[in-house]
Amino acid sequence: MASDEFISRRHFMGLVSGAIAAAGVAGSAAAQPIATKARIVIIGAGAAGTAIANRLAMRLEQASILIIDGRRDHIYQPGLSLVAAGLRPASYVVSRTSDWLQPGVKLIEEPAVAIDPVAKTVATAARNTVPYDYLIVAPGLVLDHEAIEGFSLDLVGSNGVGALYAGPDYAARTWAAASRFTETGGVGLFTRPATEMKCAGAPLKHTFLIDDIASRKVGAGRYKITYAAHADSLFSVPIVSEKVRMLFEERGINAVYSRVLKAIDPGRRIATFQTPKGTEELGYDYLHVIPPQRAPALIRQSDLSWADKWTDQGWVEVDQYTLRHRRYPDVFALGDVAGVPKGKTAASVKWQVPVVEDHLIAAIKGKEGTERFNGYTSCPLMTRVGRAMLIEFDYRNNLAPSFPGLISPLEELWISWLMKEVALRATYYAMLRGKA
Repeated sequence: MASDEFISRRHFMGLVSGAIAAAGVAGSAAAQPIATKARIVIIGAGAAGTAIANRLAMRLEQASILIIDGRRDHIYQPGLSLVAAGLRPASYVVSRTSDWLQPGVKLIEEPAVAIDPVAKTVATAARNTVPYDYLIVAPGLVLDHEAIEGFSLDLVGSNGVGALYAGPDYAARTWAAASRFTETGGVGLFTRPATEMKCAGAPLKHTFLIDDIASRKVGAGRYKITYAAHADSLFSVPIVSEKVRMLFEERGINAVYSRVLKAIDPGRRIATFQTPKGTEELGYDYLHVIPPQRAPALIRQSDLSWADKWTDQGWVEVDQYTLRHRRYPDVFALGDVAGVPKGKTAASVKWQVPVVEDHLIAAIKGKEGTERFNGYTSCPLMTRVGRAMLIEFDYRNNLAPSFPGLISPLEELWISWLMKEVALRATYYAMLRGKA
């Protein structure tokens, strides 16, 4: 056993299980039911919407808590990277939304189509008008595939094209295309968009994993990988960016900077990138596409978006510490759609939800909340099958390790891999239940 593997798997899992259990106990112990007739509407039944609904259901008595979402399935999005590397089947990330909800939470299974923050109502696809006293917007984001000229989701899985963000089936199709590359070799191109995006580490994870698998299948010298960064660095946190650059160099992964995918020609297998000096064409045998990401039209058309920030993306105008809307105090935003500098990960949601819970319940009491979100986010950055770096940081790019002295954030460790492969899913589902 390597020196960094000084703790046994059983011991580690015991620590994690204990931490999850403690979080659940702490949440239950802190809950003091409050009687209220407040009407609370939540748009979106993803990680953020489901977690906040369940926590409020445990804190409030007689409140009306409605979630509006037209999707029947819940997708465990952190698992998509594993599916796209052939390490888990698509079914690994799929469950039923209704199975996660606490008694007292009502699910309206139709999409929200309009918000009137002045009249304080939400319209649904079936033309129902739902009034609210407090609104929590957590609809996630949309993938703007149409912004990539020549690209279609129909291409994914064949033609040497992958796109793991598009959902479980597309992540599986991505592996179908990527696995052919790892067996035959050639040129692999990996991209990321210039917009804000959920789990910005996912493009790097996919690059590292496919390189690792290709090195053991087709072998060195028979394939070449290029990572096209949208900016002049590989990661938003400088010390992490430098570590990734060093790993790329050690493994022969080529990095090019300030390249944003603009178009593809699947027939010729040519990708066109926008660069500061114009456009540039690169050939590929395998291409991983991640399109621009934006707030849903529902949000962009509702007067809830920032007017002077991310104007092409439409994120909700909230205070970055309280997640409360700056102009409509009865509105909060959670998860991907929140207009804050960092936080488009499930790990961020875990720390955002208690903040909104605190401020919303304080508002019901006629008081001000005290909790603040510091921008915490986490990225178990998988660098090989069985190895990862557990990167955690905040708004100020300070590293914020959860296990100081136990897990070094910039080392490739099996224990960090277990955090991604095993512990994260358990913690995620505890969070969905409102108990972590």
